Amino acid sequence: MDSAAPNSSSSAAATAAVVAAAAASGNGVQGGDRPEDPSKQNLAQVTASIQRTLGLLHQLNLNVSSFSSASQLPLLQRLNALVAELDTMQKLAEGCNIQVPMEVVNLIDDGKNPDEFTRDVLNSCIAKNQITKGKTDAFKSLRKHLLEELEEAFPEDIEAYRQIRATSAAESKRLAQSQNVLPNGDSNVKAEH
Repeated sequence: MDSAAPNSSSSAAATAAVVAAAAASGNGVQGGDRPEDPSKQNLAQVTASIQRTLGLLHQLNLNVSSFSSASQLPLLQRLNALVAELDTMQKLAEGCNIQVPMEVVNLIDDGKNPDEFTRDVLNSCIAKNQITKGKTDAFKSLRKHLLEELEEAFPEDIEAYRQIRATSAAESKRLAQSQNVLPNGDSNVKAEH
Protein backbone atom coordinates (compact mmCIF):
# COMPACT_ATOMS: atom_id res chain seq x y z
CA MET A 1 0.00 0.00 0.00
CA ASP A 2 2.85 2.32 0.83
CA SER A 3 4.39 1.95 -2.65
CA ALA A 4 1.04 2.23 -4.46
CA ALA A 5 0.23 5.71 -3.22
CA PRO A 6 3.31 7.44 -4.69
CA ASN A 7 2.82 5.71 -8.05
CA SER A 8 -0.82 6.71 -8.13
CA SER A 9 0.13 10.21 -7.10
CA SER A 10 2.75 10.54 -9.83
CA SER A 11 0.32 9.13 -12.40
CA ALA A 12 -2.39 11.53 -11.27
CA ALA A 13 0.12 14.38 -11.28
CA ALA A 14 1.11 13.47 -14.82
CA THR A 15 -2.54 13.38 -15.86
CA ALA A 16 -3.13 16.72 -14.16
CA ALA A 17 -0.15 18.22 -15.98
CA VAL A 18 -1.41 16.95 -19.35
CA VAL A 19 -4.94 18.23 -18.72
CA ALA A 20 -3.65 21.57 -17.46
CA ALA A 21 -1.37 21.94 -20.49
CA ALA A 22 -4.21 21.13 -22.85
CA ALA A 23 -6.51 23.53 -21.05
CA ALA A 24 -3.95 26.32 -21.12
CA SER A 25 -3.15 25.90 -24.80
CA GLY A 26 -6.66 25.02 -25.94
CA ASN A 27 -5.20 22.19 -28.07
CA GLY A 28 -7.20 19.05 -28.45
CA VAL A 29 -10.37 20.52 -27.06
CA GLN A 30 -13.21 20.55 -29.52
CA GLY A 31 -15.27 23.69 -29.79
CA GLY A 32 -14.79 27.42 -29.57
CA ASP A 33 -13.30 29.71 -27.01
CA ARG A 34 -16.61 30.60 -25.42
CA PRO A 35 -16.77 30.01 -21.67
CA GLU A 36 -20.14 28.26 -22.01
CA ASP A 37 -18.61 25.63 -24.31
CA PRO A 38 -19.56 22.21 -22.82
CA SER A 39 -16.19 20.60 -23.55
CA LYS A 40 -14.40 23.44 -21.74
CA GLN A 41 -16.73 22.98 -18.78
CA ASN A 42 -16.05 19.22 -18.82
CA LEU A 43 -12.33 19.92 -18.92
CA ALA A 44 -12.61 22.28 -15.95
CA GLN A 45 -14.59 19.65 -14.03
CA VAL A 46 -12.00 16.96 -14.84
CA THR A 47 -9.21 19.29 -13.73
CA ALA A 48 -11.02 19.96 -10.44
CA SER A 49 -11.55 16.22 -9.99
CA ILE A 50 -7.85 15.60 -10.57
CA GLN A 51 -7.01 18.20 -7.94
CA ARG A 52 -9.39 16.53 -5.46
CA THR A 53 -7.85 13.14 -6.28
CA LEU A 54 -4.36 14.49 -5.63
CA GLY A 55 -5.57 15.85 -2.28
CA LEU A 56 -7.06 12.48 -1.38
CA LEU A 57 -3.85 10.70 -2.37
CA HIS A 58 -1.86 13.06 -0.17
CA GLN A 59 -4.20 12.40 2.76
CA LEU A 60 -3.92 8.65 2.13
CA ASN A 61 -0.15 8.90 2.11
CA LEU A 62 -0.26 10.66 5.48
CA ASN A 63 -2.65 8.04 6.90
CA VAL A 64 -0.55 5.15 5.65
CA SER A 65 2.73 6.63 6.88
CA SER A 66 1.33 7.05 10.40
CA PHE A 67 -0.95 4.00 10.41
CA SER A 68 -2.25 2.57 13.63
CA SER A 69 -5.26 0.38 14.39
CA ALA A 70 -7.17 3.46 15.56
CA SER A 71 -6.72 5.13 12.15
CA GLN A 72 -8.15 2.19 10.20
CA LEU A 73 -11.64 3.69 9.82
CA PRO A 74 -10.41 7.07 8.46
CA LEU A 75 -8.08 5.17 6.10
CA LEU A 76 -10.98 3.09 4.75
CA GLN A 77 -13.13 6.22 4.40
CA ARG A 78 -10.38 7.96 2.43
CA LEU A 79 -9.90 4.89 0.23
CA ASN A 80 -13.64 4.83 -0.51
CA ALA A 81 -13.56 8.57 -1.22
CA LEU A 82 -10.63 8.03 -3.60
CA VAL A 83 -12.45 5.25 -5.45
CA ALA A 84 -15.57 7.42 -5.73
CA GLU A 85 -13.53 10.39 -6.98
CA LEU A 86 -11.72 8.25 -9.55
CA ASP A 87 -15.10 6.99 -10.76
CA THR A 88 -16.35 10.58 -11.02
CA MET A 89 -13.21 11.57 -12.89
CA GLN A 90 -13.67 8.69 -15.33
CA LYS A 91 -17.27 9.70 -16.05
CA LEU A 92 -16.35 13.36 -16.50
CA ALA A 93 -13.39 12.51 -18.73
CA GLU A 94 -15.67 10.74 -21.21
CA GLY A 95 -17.03 14.16 -22.21
CA CYS A 96 -13.55 15.54 -22.95
CA ASN A 97 -11.72 15.10 -26.21
CA ILE A 98 -8.07 15.80 -25.46
CA GLN A 99 -5.39 14.59 -27.80
CA VAL A 100 -1.92 14.58 -26.29
CA PRO A 101 1.09 13.17 -28.15
CA MET A 102 2.46 10.03 -26.51
CA GLU A 103 5.90 11.66 -26.45
CA VAL A 104 4.54 14.27 -24.00
CA VAL A 105 3.03 11.59 -21.76
CA ASN A 106 6.31 9.63 -21.84
CA LEU A 107 8.28 12.77 -20.92
CA ILE A 108 5.97 13.41 -17.97
CA ASP A 109 6.25 9.77 -16.88
CA ASP A 110 10.04 10.14 -17.03
CA GLY A 111 9.79 13.19 -14.76
CA LYS A 112 10.80 15.64 -17.49
CA ASN A 113 9.27 18.94 -18.52
CA PRO A 114 6.73 18.61 -21.39
CA ASP A 115 8.08 21.88 -22.79
CA GLU A 116 11.08 19.82 -23.94
CA PHE A 117 8.77 18.16 -26.49
CA THR A 118 7.72 21.56 -27.85
CA ARG A 119 11.34 22.71 -28.01
CA ASP A 120 12.39 19.51 -29.81
CA VAL A 121 9.54 19.79 -32.32
CA LEU A 122 10.43 23.43 -33.05
CA ASN A 123 14.13 22.59 -33.43
CA SER A 124 13.21 19.75 -35.78
CA CYS A 125 11.01 22.08 -37.84
CA ILE A 126 13.80 24.67 -38.02
CA ALA A 127 16.29 22.02 -39.17
CA LYS A 128 13.88 20.69 -41.82
CA ASN A 129 13.13 24.26 -42.91
CA GLN A 130 16.86 24.94 -43.37
CA ILE A 131 17.25 21.75 -45.40
CA THR A 132 14.27 22.69 -47.58
CA LYS A 133 15.61 26.23 -48.01
CA GLY A 134 18.96 24.79 -49.08
CA LYS A 135 17.25 22.58 -51.65
CA THR A 136 15.18 25.52 -52.91
CA ASP A 137 18.28 27.70 -53.23
CA ALA A 138 20.06 24.88 -55.06
CA PHE A 139 17.18 24.56 -57.54
CA LYS A 140 17.13 28.34 -58.06
CA SER A 141 20.84 28.27 -58.74
CA LEU A 142 20.43 25.33 -61.13
CA ARG A 143 17.59 27.13 -62.95
CA LYS A 144 19.68 30.30 -63.27
CA HIS A 145 22.66 28.31 -64.54
CA LEU A 146 20.51 26.40 -67.06
CA LEU A 147 18.92 29.61 -68.32
CA GLU A 148 22.38 31.14 -68.81
CA GLU A 149 23.57 28.07 -70.72
CA LEU A 150 20.39 27.90 -72.79
CA GLU A 151 20.60 31.63 -73.53
CA GLU A 152 24.06 31.12 -75.02
CA ALA A 153 22.86 28.18 -77.13
CA PHE A 154 19.31 29.32 -78.02
CA PRO A 155 18.95 33.10 -77.48
CA GLU A 156 15.70 33.50 -79.47
CA ASP A 157 13.95 30.62 -77.70
CA ILE A 158 14.97 31.87 -74.25
CA GLU A 159 13.65 35.36 -75.07
CA ALA A 160 10.30 33.83 -76.11
CA TYR A 161 10.31 31.73 -72.92
CA ARG A 162 10.89 34.83 -70.77
CA GLN A 163 8.04 36.68 -72.50
CA ILE A 164 5.69 33.74 -71.93
CA ARG A 165 6.74 33.55 -68.25
CA ALA A 166 6.25 37.31 -67.77
CA THR A 167 2.80 37.19 -69.37
CA SER A 168 1.82 34.18 -67.28
CA ALA A 169 3.07 35.81 -64.06
CA ALA A 170 1.21 39.05 -64.81
CA GLU A 171 -1.99 37.10 -65.53
CA SER A 172 -1.65 35.10 -62.29
CA LYS A 173 -1.07 38.29 -60.31
CA ARG A 174 -4.09 39.99 -61.88
CA LEU A 175 -6.26 36.94 -61.23
CA ALA A 176 -5.08 36.71 -57.62
CA GLN A 177 -5.86 40.37 -57.02
CA SER A 178 -9.30 40.02 -58.55
CA GLN A 179 -10.06 37.04 -56.28
CA ASN A 180 -8.55 38.74 -53.22
CA VAL A 181 -6.02 35.94 -52.88
CA LEU A 182 -2.47 36.44 -51.71
CA PRO A 183 0.36 35.50 -54.14
CA ASN A 184 1.21 32.44 -52.03
CA GLY A 185 -2.32 31.08 -52.49
CA ASP A 186 -3.76 32.07 -49.10
CA SER A 187 -7.00 33.98 -48.94
CA ASN A 188 -6.76 37.57 -47.81
CA VAL A 189 -9.33 37.73 -45.04
CA LYS A 190 -10.08 41.02 -43.34
CA ALA A 191 -10.47 40.81 -39.59
CA GLU A 192 -13.83 41.92 -38.31
CA HIS A 193 -13.66 44.40 -35.46
